[in-house]
Amino acid sequence: MAAIGNRGTVTEAPGFDPEADAQKLREAMKGAGTNEAVIIEVLAHRTIAQRQRIKEAFKQAVGKDLADELSSELSGNFRSVVLGLLMLAPAYDAYELRNAIKGAGTEEACLIDILASRSNAEIKTINGVYKKQYGKDLEEDVCGDTSGMFQRVLVSLLTAGRDESETVNEAQALQDAKEIYEAGEARWGTDEVKFLTVLCVRNQKHLLRVFEAYQKVSGKDIEESIKREMSGCLEDVFLAIVKCMRNKQAFFAERLYKSMKGLGTTDTVLIRIMVSRAEIDMLDIKAQFLKMYGKTLHSFIKGDTSGDYRKILLELCGGE
Repeated sequence: MAAIGNRGTVTEAPGFDPEADAQKLREAMKGAGTNEAVIIEVLAHRTIAQRQRIKEAFKQAVGKDLADELSSELSGNFRSVVLGLLMLAPAYDAYELRNAIKGAGTEEACLIDILASRSNAEIKTINGVYKKQYGKDLEEDVCGDTSGMFQRVLVSLLTAGRDESETVNEAQALQDAKEIYEAGEARWGTDEVKFLTVLCVRNQKHLLRVFEAYQKVSGKDIEESIKREMSGCLEDVFLAIVKCMRNKQAFFAERLYKSMKGLGTTDTVLIRIMVSRAEIDMLDIKAQFLKMYGKTLHSFIKGDTSGDYRKILLELCGGE
């Protein structure tokens, strides 16, 4: 893994002056109308850490909360992006999970995107932030809103207990592959618990070995089998885990592609990935996108969005 932060499109602004930035934002919101260009110029080109310092400087100078002020000035998808950029990463994840759960219906895609792709440490932090922010237990909220085997997979991921060592036990990997095969393709009906035990517990290197062994044992790719054996959210979460283990950036590239191709745009997915990965691995996600779809992420966003929303997303995406 490359050091966190240096594969992002958003990097530290040189000569950073939080007081001057706070002043610029203040001016941008004064009087009639808002100067969105200034908001984009400042917020899309500062790191999360730098944005926290702008928030402090703003509060000090104005006696008001920057997020609250922007929230009342802006609207729609542009507002969602801006507010997301102002949060610390685990707070943004917790906020997204909370929104996915509360209200009518559950946005399962959000639960899957976040819980299948974050590390143990990240999930532990999210659990803590969620509790502090919303006074509720994330696991309880997830359980109140999901059911069956899908719920059990999410609960397992929320325990943040995945083995994160680099040890591959050859015999165990072969055993795991056989057990998954016997729990799925080789029988009538599917024993989903076997899939859960392997996919939610084993480390990445070990799982890659399991997937190779599975191909030999069954003559099929594990993803193909999951699609045949499962359906709905359970299928989605198992596929997400497999894809994240194989190549997390390719997983996000595919999610971005599917959020924009065809009719309408799934803005919740597009915003969540652009905001949460901008500082981590957006350069690699862009490279994967081009490799997988033969078009740039930039061109897709440009063709699928408009106005200030398009402008800020393109800044987060970086050049072509």
